[in-house]
Amino acid sequence: MNERTRNLIIAIIWATAITLLCALNVFRVPELWLQDELYQQPETLPGDIVVVGITEDDLQEFGPYNSWDRTIMARALEALARDPSRKPAVVAIDALYSGTTDKEKDARLVAAASELDVVVASEAKIGRQRYWGSSTVIEDDFAVLYYEEPFEELKNVTHQGFINAMNDKDGVLRHAQFYLEPDGYGGRRVYSMAYETARAFALQNGYTIQEPPTNSRGQYFLSFSAEPGNFYDGISIKQLINGEIDPGFFEGKIVLIGPYAPGLQDSFITSIDRATMMYGVEYQANCIRCLLDGKYKVEAPDYFQIGALWIVCVAFFVFCNNRRLLFTVPALVVGEGLSIGISFWLYSLGYITHALWLPLGIFILFVVSVAGNYIRAAIARQNVTKTFERYVAPNIVNEILKEGTDNLKLGGKLCNIAVLFVDIRGFTTMSERLSPEEVVYILNQYLTMTSSCVERHQGTLDKFVGDATMAFWGAPIEDEDPVYHACLTALDIVKGADELSEKLKAEVNEEIHVGVGVNYGPAVVGNMGSERRMDYTAIGDTVNTSARLEANAPGGTIYVSRAVVDALKGRMKYEPLEKPIKLKGKADGFEILKLLGPEE
Repeated sequence: MNERTRNLIIAIIWATAITLLCALNVFRVPELWLQDELYQQPETLPGDIVVVGITEDDLQEFGPYNSWDRTIMARALEALARDPSRKPAVVAIDALYSGTTDKEKDARLVAAASELDVVVASEAKIGRQRYWGSSTVIEDDFAVLYYEEPFEELKNVTHQGFINAMNDKDGVLRHAQFYLEPDGYGGRRVYSMAYETARAFALQNGYTIQEPPTNSRGQYFLSFSAEPGNFYDGISIKQLINGEIDPGFFEGKIVLIGPYAPGLQDSFITSIDRATMMYGVEYQANCIRCLLDGKYKVEAPDYFQIGALWIVCVAFFVFCNNRRLLFTVPALVVGEGLSIGISFWLYSLGYITHALWLPLGIFILFVVSVAGNYIRAAIARQNVTKTFERYVAPNIVNEILKEGTDNLKLGGKLCNIAVLFVDIRGFTTMSERLSPEEVVYILNQYLTMTSSCVERHQGTLDKFVGDATMAFWGAPIEDEDPVYHACLTALDIVKGADELSEKLKAEVNEEIHVGVGVNYGPAVVGNMGSERRMDYTAIGDTVNTSARLEANAPGGTIYVSRAVVDALKGRMKYEPLEKPIKLKGKADGFEILKLLGPEE
């Protein structure tokens, strides 16, 4: 399976998973929040709806609301009808007047209402009801248990509409109830106060209201026009009754009268502002405004959105996977912006979409692709590191990876290092009498042993040259005691060579003996070679001297310089050579000593 096919399969799997989660409404709560923030925006109001509030001042003036008689509302209606030439178009009262109380007071309210085009409230009790179907018990969670209307005389001179407000499951008002079908009405629908008010206003102005699209429960999506308080001009019913407001202010308008005080417990959380409660009379004003404007919204089909989500997710993941952040971050920004912009554009055309689906899906896939790229890069880095360590000392690899690519430039630095060379004595002669396979086997066993000794004492394994091994201490990682570590390594190599010799004697009937040289001093350490092929190594007289010490050391012997012995400070045993040796390139008096082992 090639990389492109694998990438497409992974994209399909992820896109299907995200699409399924969205289709199952797993993200419904944050989606509703985004829809509220995106879709519900306040608009400029034309001023044809006026709210008269029953405020705290009114309660202080007339007493507790539940003690009010019906003459108070009658006086308010009389004040609105005081100038017949400047009457409001429609008056809607967000209060229920069911049953009779005092005949004279009721009659005064009826008489006042008959002078205006008035819509009064009715109210339904909605709850769960069980009834028998053809063969099973059916439960209806949205049954009208009873329907309460104004008393008969008031009903005869007014329009009626219910004032029920139905929250969504999260307790937020996003929909308005357009109609109900209560029992006892012969299947006839009753409509909301907002619709009856808007319809009466429209008839007076020579046009008709287009009915909104509704769901199976008679609800329509409410596009709010105003936030809490925006419909209210500060007019109280006391001011209206006392004649403090010029009647011309109400002329030709819709006047809504209703509770506007916290203690009256007629407020709701709405989708246009979750932080501030909206009074019921303002909610009715928003419903009326929506019906008058006729800018209804319908939910776009889910199957279309699910298909679009799946296609976009597949395409986005295919683009982002195995691609650098330089390209994927702009793709994320553009994708998020387009997704939200398209949702807002469709809303302006009248379609409600799942505004969260595409932005969330794109973001999840971006995170998945970045995580996948990071994991693949980490695995590739680990594989490269393991492979690189076969050719270069692990500490050099770690230093390069830690410091970055700057460490891969040509160049070096002068520092004091301890240098070790080791070689098999008589290896050329041995290789002439053995088969190539045996030579390679012996050499690999030997080089494995020497490299293990170097690594065990934190040395830098520089290179293998035939049967020779070069290592040094003090670079690229600083070593507080490079000479001591180099000498311990030399002793371990001699011991390891003896053990390996016994093993090879049993396996191929051959023995090996090594000579080791150790020197300490300044050397240039760094990347040597060309830009295309370089080697991390050490050069200088210290290195050359160490190589010549090893070349002169008999099998099983370690030759060191006086600089090494001085740096050991008595921690190792040594002895001078019985027959001093003159090294090439060194003046007379260059002292060579034989390392014996650590002091007890």
